[in-house]
Amino acid sequence: MFAVIKTGGKQYKVVEEDVVRIEKLDAKTGSKIAFENVLMVGDSTSSTFGTPLVEGASVAGTVMEQGRDDKILVFKRKRRQGYRRLKGHRQHVTLVKITNIITNNKKTSPSEEKASAKDKPVGKVAAKKKKATTKKTSSNKKSAAKKPASGDVIKE
Repeated sequence: MFAVIKTGGKQYKVVEEDVVRIEKLDAKTGSKIAFENVLMVGDSTSSTFGTPLVEGASVAGTVMEQGRDDKILVFKRKRRQGYRRLKGHRQHVTLVKITNIITNNKKTSPSEEKASAKDKPVGKVAAKKKKATTKKTSSNKKSAAKKPASGDVIKE
């Protein structure tokens, strides 16, 4: 089973026993945390998408480590001006081990969803057929009155 969670302005696809490097969370090493913003839950046979969140779903994890990511170099330069700046940045990150994916058991199977879609009546197709039949009768009236062409000789 997998889940897509949203934290720190990013989305992560996680599986149980996964170790994920996410934006810094205010939690101590070894503490348990829960992610409530679950966007999708699924397995090999079916999946449930949230609108925008999946109701009753959460992901539990344990904080393994607080640290900093690798250094990213930021280089600015303007040509022919002698202007060069080099800065480094290290983002604070948290390593989280996913322990459990919790869902409510109110999922519908894919076969039930297809059956409910077939039962819905489709009213737009019948409306289009009616409009097409009314157009044919109006075109007959226009063809009855013919004007003579400019090159035709009119006899009086």
